[in-house]
Amino acid sequence: MSFSDPGEFYRIEKLPPYVFAVVNEMKARLRSEQKDVVDFGMGNPDGPTPRAVVNKLIEAVRNSRNHRYSLSKGIPKLRQEIVKRYKRNYGVDLDPDVEAIATIGAKDALAHLLFAVIGPGDPVVSPNPAYPIHQYGVAMADGMPCMVPMPNPGAFLNGLEQLYSSLSKKPKLILISFPHNPTTQCVDLDFHREIIRLAAHHGTMVVHDFAYADLGFDGYQPPSILQVEGAKEHAVEIFSLSKSYNMAGWRVGFCLGNRRMIAALARIKSYLDYGIFQPIQIASIIALRECEEDTHQIRTLYQNRRDLLIEGLCRAGWPVPPPRGSMFVWAPVPERFQHLGSLEFSKQLLEKALVAVSPGIGFGPLGEGFVRFALIENHHRSRQAIRSIKQFLTSKC
Repeated sequence: MSFSDPGEFYRIEKLPPYVFAVVNEMKARLRSEQKDVVDFGMGNPDGPTPRAVVNKLIEAVRNSRNHRYSLSKGIPKLRQEIVKRYKRNYGVDLDPDVEAIATIGAKDALAHLLFAVIGPGDPVVSPNPAYPIHQYGVAMADGMPCMVPMPNPGAFLNGLEQLYSSLSKKPKLILISFPHNPTTQCVDLDFHREIIRLAAHHGTMVVHDFAYADLGFDGYQPPSILQVEGAKEHAVEIFSLSKSYNMAGWRVGFCLGNRRMIAALARIKSYLDYGIFQPIQIASIIALRECEEDTHQIRTLYQNRRDLLIEGLCRAGWPVPPPRGSMFVWAPVPERFQHLGSLEFSKQLLEKALVAVSPGIGFGPLGEGFVRFALIENHHRSRQAIRSIKQFLTSKC
């Protein structure tokens, strides 16, 4: 029997071809030809991790006692520190022993939580478009993804209420994320109150992926769903150090809130891993304890990059609304190019302007007609890209 086709495997068959691979292959080819590609494709922070965190890692890794297996749920002091941050920033009380768990990044938290709490055919509701793991994590866990259109948060809430009345099997879980990737939509606490009200009424679990918790602009402060009274009865929130502290490669995340869901995640993780490398956990304590000012500086940097890109695109004849949060710009494909679709437009922008963006179709059917810029290039590189984009938009194609 031949196993040359990976599509023969049950869970692999659930995954569609990776749309972003087309752009990534083109990008690699152009770079191999010594072409200078300005890359706004992946939300991969380009800034350094705070120096105090790096120094603590170096100190901790030199101690051989930290080289052994760690705790799957995270060392106690790390869980205590994330709980203190939630109290300090959101006024939320959490028990570090039963309402907090450290995870190997946010994806680990989400993917394994879905395996832990949903079963075959369980409906899981999330917005469309969405970050791919929000859709395909459900499929891999044998759940039934129910994508509700989200032109704006209010429309999503209306669609969610209609879904409750139309589905024969009520949603088992609502999966949301604000500030939202890719659309950059933001919500206030009243939105979360309505989510919790619906969850309480229908007996639904809620997962809020809070990856961009600290990236709110122009005075906007993204709310935690756990600030809602009674939220811990129904919801967990996933927080990550990746964007807030420029620690993407360190893979440190947390799942916080409902103790039954936390216990389920802890149990499944106990079979799968021995936790994060302990020196990384020790260094992460320093991030949470000492590096809030770094987080403010990171937020300011992204806001300045947003302003530069939005103003430059406008001057180039591509008006785009400025986001209130996240590290992205969600841009409608210019009218002249809409007939191409987001993937072909992205390919042409890369080939002719040497600017890489993510095609909206990669985030789901309703992402069509948009492209996503990640704010990961410095001012000089962004200006270079804007000049190239302007030439591309005004050229005769």
